[in-house]
Amino acid sequence: MSRDLANTAHQGATDSEPRWYAIYTLPRHEKTVADRLFAYDLRSYLPLYSANRLWNHRRVEVELPLFPGYVFVYMHIRNKVKVLRCTGVIRLVSVNSVAVAIPDGEIERLQSSLAACRAEPYPSEVSGKQVRVKSGPFAGLEGVIVRRRGRTRLVVSLDLIQSAIVLHIDASDALLAS
Repeated sequence: MSRDLANTAHQGATDSEPRWYAIYTLPRHEKTVADRLFAYDLRSYLPLYSANRLWNHRRVEVELPLFPGYVFVYMHIRNKVKVLRCTGVIRLVSVNSVAVAIPDGEIERLQSSLAACRAEPYPSEVSGKQVRVKSGPFAGLEGVIVRRRGRTRLVVSLDLIQSAIVLHIDASDALLAS
């Protein structure tokens, strides 16, 4: 466990300010959990992506969770019990039994990035040169550049939930620095 993650876990648990937390859900219950959190007057975020599936010999476009098994909630840590009582919630993502707050600004950067381009889940193990986007809609994001079929992609990892997404960007959209 990294020292930064341990500090974040401790800091998130003692703050009186609301913070973003990751919730681990039952399989395929992400949308239901997000709806139930809304009913409890809690702000949640469930990033989705569009995918084509073949059902009954026809193509159907469906909205799937970008991070399967996870929903993000903005709350005071004192609302932990309220969240855990929600049907479909397994637990808050934690380290040493202490809920880990997501670093400030991470969810907002994720939201603005997903509003600017298309994204899909990606295997979390990716090797390459770590870069930080310096300008444009992805400013501040860190990730690894991969090239596929002549196009540039930025793989962004969320270490807390051990997941990654690939953002479909053009090389000219942002200046990248190491």
